[in-house]
Amino acid sequence: MKKECISVFDIFKIGVGPSSSHTLGPWRAALRFIDTIKQKGIDNVRSVKVLLYGSLAKTGKGHGTDVAVILGLNGEDPVTFDVNEITPRLNQIAAEKKINLGLSRVIDFDPAEDVVFLMDESLPFHPNAVTFLCSFNNGEEIAETFYSIGGGFVVKEAEEGSGANEVDLPFPIDKADDLLHWCRKTGLHIHEVVMENEHAWRSEEETKKGVLKIWEVMRDCIYRGSHIGGELPGGLQVMRRAASLNKKLLKGKTYNNHTEWVAAIREGGHSFQYILDWVSCFALAVNEENASFSRVVTAPTNGAAGVVPAVLHYFITFCDGFDDEKIIQFLMTASEIGSIFKKGATLSAAMGGCQAEIGVSSAMAAAALTESLGGNARQCLMAAEIAMEHHLGLTCDPVGGLVQVPCIERNTMGAIKAITASQLALQSNPDNAKVSLDHVVQTMWETALDMNHKYKETAEGGLATKVPISLPEC
Repeated sequence: MKKECISVFDIFKIGVGPSSSHTLGPWRAALRFIDTIKQKGIDNVRSVKVLLYGSLAKTGKGHGTDVAVILGLNGEDPVTFDVNEITPRLNQIAAEKKINLGLSRVIDFDPAEDVVFLMDESLPFHPNAVTFLCSFNNGEEIAETFYSIGGGFVVKEAEEGSGANEVDLPFPIDKADDLLHWCRKTGLHIHEVVMENEHAWRSEEETKKGVLKIWEVMRDCIYRGSHIGGELPGGLQVMRRAASLNKKLLKGKTYNNHTEWVAAIREGGHSFQYILDWVSCFALAVNEENASFSRVVTAPTNGAAGVVPAVLHYFITFCDGFDDEKIIQFLMTASEIGSIFKKGATLSAAMGGCQAEIGVSSAMAAAALTESLGGNARQCLMAAEIAMEHHLGLTCDPVGGLVQVPCIERNTMGAIKAITASQLALQSNPDNAKVSLDHVVQTMWETALDMNHKYKETAEGGLATKVPISLPEC
């Protein structure tokens, strides 16, 4: 089997909410299809049609899958596209029934007719499948199928691998035992092993700059989400809570930017309840932004985007981690744990339920926090194992197919569990552990295979069928 090389920038991707597998992945797939069309001759395109299968069809409206493929076909970049322009651009395309394909050729395109939701059809490789069809003026027709396999990773049919370009890594890692082996052999910390591997793609300076950009987007998302109130879009009438919680906790303190905000938070003390409320606020802020089609970082998915930033912000605010090098180290360590789960199990809720999203993000944050607080490699892996062990079997049952209920609150739970797992590991001797991280990765995958499909992001089971709603788009 071909080894998969996964970079920190594969695990952490800048994009648009609300879902990495249902929004970012299809968006990237559409951009890849545009590249194919350009090679064939975009000036001769007559028509384009999109077919959504499986989970992409069943919860696609709530997750904005149609929005993603349309913007992707239009040639927009999810990393840089102004999220405030999403609705106006979609309204324009729907009204004119035309799309500027790859920003290069205007063709007839009716979103209501040309994006097809095949609710009762699924392709065997993965539940998240999308097929793009294109007809040319000379009569030629082409079709490409892509699978959005979780965390924004996209695989084209018959294509191997989904990570960064294949390279020879100095420290190849597929399992937790591999990571531990390299740490023992070299005496390096986890984040240092990861940095050495990143050198295979780019310089250390470039990697650090890119990781700090990831943090910048996370930071801005937390700050923005903690200051915006109102109702989330989608029709569930879910009210945003982070802003009101932020205001309540600060009790009238004033500040003008993120740095001053952190200082104001610190002035409130270090009581258990106070810190607990802030960790929840940080996580809520990110996922309320995610649910609002705002810019977030896939960590490792959008549905679980709040866990790692919340725990990192906890480290920054309450553990004196407000330092660029410490932030880089935190995110590098977290990325490697996500990579191990991606290789040994899945990051896709459509394949493994929410254990693949919140569970993995909690494990990532637990390991990163543990190393940041002085834990050794074995304690870091122990923390990741503890965090995932207590998410095993977690279902994905989004009400109305929206990444809101129970997804937003689950991020607060994942963050708190990560901190608890880290503390347990730091106060424990890994020699006495009965379960290894590799054991729990394998168990997670077996649990995913055994899990009934209705609990895998279909909105056909769990809370999704118990909460009375009437959403026309779902």
